[in-house]
Amino acid sequence: MTEIKQKLLTEERALYRSSGLCVKDVIFDEGESPLKHSSNIELDHAIFRGKYPVWYSSDIDMHDSTVFETGRAGFWYTDRLSVRDSIIAAPKCIRRCRGVSLENVSLPMAAETIWECQDVILKNVTANGDYLCMNCHNIEIDGLDLTGKYCFDGVSDVEISNARMIGRDAFWNSENVTVRDSFISGAYIGWNSRNMTFINCTLESLQGFCYIDDLVMKNCTLLNTTLAFEYSTVDLELKGSVDSIINPISGIIRCESIGQLTLDPDRVDVTQTKIITG
Repeated sequence: MTEIKQKLLTEERALYRSSGLCVKDVIFDEGESPLKHSSNIELDHAIFRGKYPVWYSSDIDMHDSTVFETGRAGFWYTDRLSVRDSIIAAPKCIRRCRGVSLENVSLPMAAETIWECQDVILKNVTANGDYLCMNCHNIEIDGLDLTGKYCFDGVSDVEISNARMIGRDAFWNSENVTVRDSFISGAYIGWNSRNMTFINCTLESLQGFCYIDDLVMKNCTLLNTTLAFEYSTVDLELKGSVDSIINPISGIIRCESIGQLTLDPDRVDVTQTKIITG
C-alpha cells in the first residue's frame, strides 16, 4: 500500500478515486469529499473536518481517528466499512452502506445515523441522538449505551445484547428482534412489530409493547410499565408485578401480580388470553 503521512489536506476531493492507501496522521480540513469513490483505504489517526468524507467507496478501515461535527454525512453508499477506537462527532453519518462494523466507537451527535444499512455489527458503542439505525437489516449488537428517541424504527433481523437504552418509541415497525440482558426505558416500545423477544431484560414503558404479533418475554422485569400489551399476541414470563395491562389479543401472561387489568369483551376475545399470577 502507498503511505500518505502527516499531511494537511484542504482541497476538495483531495484523494478522489484513490485505491490501496495507508493514510496516517493526516488532517482532512475544509475540502469536501476527500475520499469519494475510493477503495482499500486504511485510515490511522486521521482527522476529518470537511463534509462528505467517504462516499461511494469500499473496503474502508478506520481506527484511532476522529470525525468532527463539521464532517457531516460522513460515510454514505459505502461497502465494507470498519471503524474502531474512534469518535464520530458528526450527525447523519453512515447511510445506505453494506457491511458496517463499529467497535469501541463514540457517537456523541448521532442524530439520523446508521440509516438504510445492511449487515451491521456494533460492539461497545456509545451514541447520543434520535433515529439511530432506522430501516437497517441484519444487525448484531453487543454493548450499546444509547440516549435518543425513535431508535430502530423499521429494522429487521436484529440481535442485541448488553445494551442500555434511554428514549422513547423504540423498535416501531420492526421484525425479528431479540434483545438480551439489557435495560430499556421509553414510551410506546415496539408498536406495529412482529416477532419480538426480550430475555433477561429490565424494561420501563408507558403504553409499551402494543400492536405486536408474537411478543415473547422471558425472565423480564417491568418497571413503571402501564397500559401494556394492547392488541398484542403474547407469551410472557415476568418477574414481580406489572402495573397495568390492557386488552391483549391472545396468549399467556405469567407474573406475580397485576395492579390493574383491563379485558374488554367488546374489543378482544377475552377467552384467548390466559393469565397466571401468584
